[in-house]
Amino acid sequence: MSRNTKINLLLLLVVAALAVLPLALGLGDHKEEPFAGADGEAESAITEIEPGYEPWFSPLYEPPSGEIESALFSLQAALGAGVLAYYFGLRRGRRQGEQRALEREAGSAPAGAAGKSADGQG
Repeated sequence: MSRNTKINLLLLLVVAALAVLPLALGLGDHKEEPFAGADGEAESAITEIEPGYEPWFSPLYEPPSGEIESALFSLQAALGAGVLAYYFGLRRGRRQGEQRALEREAGSAPAGAAGKSADGQG
C-alpha cells in the first residue's frame, strides 16, 4: 500500500469519526434540537444576552419551509463540490499531459544527445 493511500484512508477514518462520535457519545442529548447549527445557537445566545435585540438586516430570500432550505443548502454544497472536482481534475489532466509531452520529447531525442552535457562535453 502506497503512502498516499495510507494518508487517504487515515483522513477518511478521521472524517468518519468526526461524523459518528458526537452521535455515539450522546453529545447534545440535553438539548431540544441537538444539532441545529451555528445560526440557531447564535440566535439563542444573543436573545439570552439582549432580549430586545433587533437584527441589522433581514434575509433577501426566506425559504417557505425547512425542507426547501435544506434542499437549497444541499444544492449549494453539490455545486461547490462539482467546481472543486472540476478544478482538481483539470489540474491533474494538465499535469498528466505535461508528463506525457516530456516523455515523448525524451523518447524522440537523438541517441547521441543523451550522453552530452549542456556545454557539449560528455
